[in-house]
Amino acid sequence: MKKIFVVVLALAGLSVIVSAQSGTFKAALPVFTTSAGQSNDANTVNIVMEEAGILYDYCDVPTVELLQAGVGLAGKTSGPGFHVECTSDTARFPKGTPFKTAVFAIGASLKGMGASGLTIDAEEARVKTLIDYCRTNKILVVAVHVGGEATRGPAGSDNERMIDAVAPFADVIIATKDSNKDGRFTKISEKTKALLIQIDYALGLVDIMKNAFGS
Repeated sequence: MKKIFVVVLALAGLSVIVSAQSGTFKAALPVFTTSAGQSNDANTVNIVMEEAGILYDYCDVPTVELLQAGVGLAGKTSGPGFHVECTSDTARFPKGTPFKTAVFAIGASLKGMGASGLTIDAEEARVKTLIDYCRTNKILVVAVHVGGEATRGPAGSDNERMIDAVAPFADVIIATKDSNKDGRFTKISEKTKALLIQIDYALGLVDIMKNAFGS
């Protein structure tokens, strides 16, 4: 289900801007990636993970039961409105191994939700159940917002609802400077004490993820 992700290679040397709260964070494998809002930003996150050499399992519209199934996602396969990709190292983490980290790519797309048969209400409710499961089961929640101003909006908009569903409950928030122009993620992190990391561009995620999941 991959879509082309165009990056200017010259950006490879971009510096990463980290918030005052900290520098880096550590996360454990196995890791699960998913979308909060069905935008293409989930594709971006997955490509970043691959660039960083991190193996992961992915589903765009997982249920709690699927997340609970652990590595291999119960052998599910992709179909209309449902995409799965399992690349976790099953030699290290046999199928069924519980996930230790979940990465949520935040960004609402009416087209993406429509393709999966979801309304914004249904997507919000689905995401909240996943977040609740992660918090109850001590799965590290990493919220990623790299869509910039294009995936922001006024209070109550689809994009802001997706932020509300994930960011206030995340352990780590990673956002591009353009996504955080109004200080939205800064305010959330100050309130919840979550780690906030700001980056110039999505490509800045590569080094962050390498450091997070490196031994």
